[in-house]
Amino acid sequence: MLENPASNEWSGGAVYLAMMALGMGLATRELWLVKPIGSWVNRSLSLAAGVLAAYFLCRWVVYLAEGPDGPVFRTFFSPTVTSVLTLMLLVTVSYSMTALSNEQLINALSERANRDGLTGLLNRRAFMELASREVRRLDSGGSASTLVMADLDQFKTLNDTYGHTAGDAAIQAFSAACTGSVRTIDLVGRYGGEEFVILLSGAEQETGQIVAAEISRVLATAPTPPGVVFPTVSYGVVASTDTGADLALMIEAADAALYEAKAQGRNRVVTANPAKAVKSPGAKSVRGPRS
Repeated sequence: MLENPASNEWSGGAVYLAMMALGMGLATRELWLVKPIGSWVNRSLSLAAGVLAAYFLCRWVVYLAEGPDGPVFRTFFSPTVTSVLTLMLLVTVSYSMTALSNEQLINALSERANRDGLTGLLNRRAFMELASREVRRLDSGGSASTLVMADLDQFKTLNDTYGHTAGDAAIQAFSAACTGSVRTIDLVGRYGGEEFVILLSGAEQETGQIVAAEISRVLATAPTPPGVVFPTVSYGVVASTDTGADLALMIEAADAALYEAKAQGRNRVVTANPAKAVKSPGAKSVRGPRS
């Protein structure tokens, strides 16, 4: 309004250039600080925004110094030069956004490949890979780890009596009890069917017993579908110090302890070494094969 807009095509130019420089500068900062999905993608987008911010800042300074008709402004900061620079940076931004979308898609597919569809826990393959590395890492640093194998008691009876929907609800409730009873650094996986496996990083065997009992306590208080009673759980626990920090041997020992828990009447925790059962709160002895 102060620069004769009826006859001056550059009226408001100073405000426009200053706002463009400020906006691009803020965009540069946000892109640089955003949580990286792919660091090089974020950095390239931030660089493109930074170049535009610097360009519009220089354009604003030259505009104030000599106006839109000055030789420097017409040579280096004319609308033609601005359009060419913008198109070049647009190519960079478009390529970066495409790469970012592809990376997000790959990450999503990787997450699906590593997670169990029903529970959201690690699947067996992903758990074995991560747990193997974690056990070796802890052992090299002189720390122990404890493996807990869990199996829902008489799960087939639950499915046969109430249907697979009730079985799925029990599995989901147990999964929630597991994740709610362990730390974020621990690993929880669905080993297969109604069997689960937990790696407690830096924990002794006694901690595994305590965690198993806590999971059973949480599961016992979980809401159930009308008329359905969730099954109890049997556990086998082993420490890495008893198996030479070998994940395969830990699973074998924990699995043997789990069979022992079933044989002793289910709904209890049995440690692999020494063989000792810890009965869960409110347990009821039910004899029979592992199920």
